[in-house]
Amino acid sequence: MIIHGAVKDITVEVVRRNPDDQGKNFVPQPKRWVVEQVNGTLMLHRRLARDYDHRPDNAASRVYWASTAGMLRRLAPPTAAWRDDVEPAA
Repeated sequence: MIIHGAVKDITVEVVRRNPDDQGKNFVPQPKRWVVEQVNGTLMLHRRLARDYDHRPDNAASRVYWASTAGMLRRLAPPTAAWRDDVEPAA
């Protein structure tokens, strides 16, 4: 991974686990947590959960699509749910 980063002119920082955390169930690692959160968010989109596409450009376009959908959801003002418009029965 470090060699691949050097070829692409990207600085790669290796995050080692703390030896004091041995035996603990879950300890989030710095920076790695952000990457795993992004991957988990992208996996919420059905087409990205499985490897359906055989062409890398198709897969890349679906990642852009999923990222754009998430960004728009955060930027858009909250809307009322369809149930909020229904008047209660008397």
